[in-house]
Amino acid sequence: MRLTNDNTFKKLIVIGDRVLIRPSKAHERTDSGLYLPPGVQEKEKVQQGYVIKTGPGYAIPMPVEDESWKGSDEQVKYIPLQAKEGDLAVFLLSGATEVLYENERYYIVPQSAILMLEREEDM
Repeated sequence: MRLTNDNTFKKLIVIGDRVLIRPSKAHERTDSGLYLPPGVQEKEKVQQGYVIKTGPGYAIPMPVEDESWKGSDEQVKYIPLQAKEGDLAVFLLSGATEVLYENERYYIVPQSAILMLEREEDM
């Protein structure tokens, strides 16, 4: 499921364990029938939307070693996130940061604020 054209978000880099989410409309329902009831949305405690972009994940600390024979080109390693582009995410609004990008509203959400994911492909 492609929600945007690839060039729109090419310049954006999501940091760490965060996810960029496009909120779905209040009446929007997925093919499988998942939607948030109006009562939940009115209280604004929980929101749903589609994952547009994800960060690399949780950084793994590199051991501190003073070995001059090793090159300094070692890359940082990450534990990847569960969320993937195109997933429908149900998340806590209190953990999200609302941003406007090209006149559209999005949320930057840490993975810890995501309650559930719905993925089109079989797991």
